Amino acid sequence: MPGNLSFKELENAVASGEIDTVVAVQVDMQGRLMGKRFHADNFVKHAFKETHSCNYLLATDLEMETVSGYASASWERGYGDYTMTPDMTTLRRTPWLEKTAYVLCDVMDHHTHEEVPHAPRALLKKQVARLKDMGMMAYMAPELELFLFDQSFEEAQAGGYRSLTTIGKYNQDYAVFQTTKEEEVMRSIRNGLYGAGIAIECTKGEACAGQEEINVRYSDALDIADSHVFIKNGSKEIAWAKGKALTFLAKWHTQSAGNSCHIHQSLWSDDGKTALFYDPDGPYGMSELMQHYLAGLLHNAGAITWFLAPYINSYKRFAEGTFAPTRAIWSTDNRTAGFRLCGESSKAVRVECRIGGADLNPYLAMSALLAAGLDGIENKRSLEDEFKGDAYMSEKARSVPRTLRSAMRALDESDMLRAAFGDAVIDHYVRAAEWEQEEYDRKVTDWEVARGFERA
Repeated sequence: MPGNLSFKELENAVASGEIDTVVAVQVDMQGRLMGKRFHADNFVKHAFKETHSCNYLLATDLEMETVSGYASASWERGYGDYTMTPDMTTLRRTPWLEKTAYVLCDVMDHHTHEEVPHAPRALLKKQVARLKDMGMMAYMAPELELFLFDQSFEEAQAGGYRSLTTIGKYNQDYAVFQTTKEEEVMRSIRNGLYGAGIAIECTKGEACAGQEEINVRYSDALDIADSHVFIKNGSKEIAWAKGKALTFLAKWHTQSAGNSCHIHQSLWSDDGKTALFYDPDGPYGMSELMQHYLAGLLHNAGAITWFLAPYINSYKRFAEGTFAPTRAIWSTDNRTAGFRLCGESSKAVRVECRIGGADLNPYLAMSALLAAGLDGIENKRSLEDEFKGDAYMSEKARSVPRTLRSAMRALDESDMLRAAFGDAVIDHYVRAAEWEQEEYDRKVTDWEVARGFERA
């Protein structure tokens, strides 16, 4: 379900005064929207062709620091420009912002006019092209979790993000009465995003006080990643307008559940009509192709974890008994497994990757999952036996990397990812992981001070 506004419709809406602002955005390494607000008349006459941005936008951290050590952008290289080329298929109205439309841009090299290879959207387009060359396409869908708070973003920041209170006060998993108390925000999110051309299915309470989940309809990989970044940005904007705050942080509080982003995935014929994962005679309805794909996910689980868990905080989520996986194994309808088989014995048979947190960049995560699955297909990897039982209690099962350092090492050493993405791209994201670790290692935390101030 691509954007809901054609360029001709935009021109007409601008001429009538219905739209006066177009926000042209690119996606940064963190999965955030970065760009410019154009007067709509200027956009439809000139900027619809291209605009520009500083190349440091793909070489910063969460705090927009100019990080050293990147080959693509640095003070030595002068921090030049990238060209942003609007993809008009993503043009959409944003009902929660007055007279405003959004459009996603591809990031191009200012000199060669080719896509910047480490740009998140370019990475996913490359894997989608690999699939197309094989006569296939990927359908995917994320389940995106968040926590909703009584305080505004400004109040949360002013208080140092301490003493925050969630709107919900108790476990609200599927609880209709409790989530009714959050409807002022969640209803606006559902309707706002749907009005922006995003196929929202539902929201529901999740397994902790104040936690909600947003579900979106299955779609092709690029469209669903585009929808994902609009969902996160739009949800924040809508909550802010309501005087509330929300977070997609993987683990916002020690005593609370983590925010996950489970990603469902399957392969289809490139016309979208034939379910290539389905074989009625296969185990659980799995085709041989699906078994190879799942085997590739398992074989490369360690290598792709950083793309699913990119921050120090991400690894705080991996804890036994919390519905967050600690073992990279597969199982049928088993929520303790890193990879869960869903829709068995039907055309809806698919893999749910449960490793990712809500802090992931969807383009990077989906690119890594597709690359790992394609590795399984191309090398005809054999699927290991299904795990049965409580994966948390298994000491022999393959572990998910439990620290950023171990995930970074697996990323750096992955021949598969270097072949799929290119050495320069992997080196770029290894540097991002290194910086996150370096920054954490030099910072004093509240926990250290509270624990040792008097007693050390």
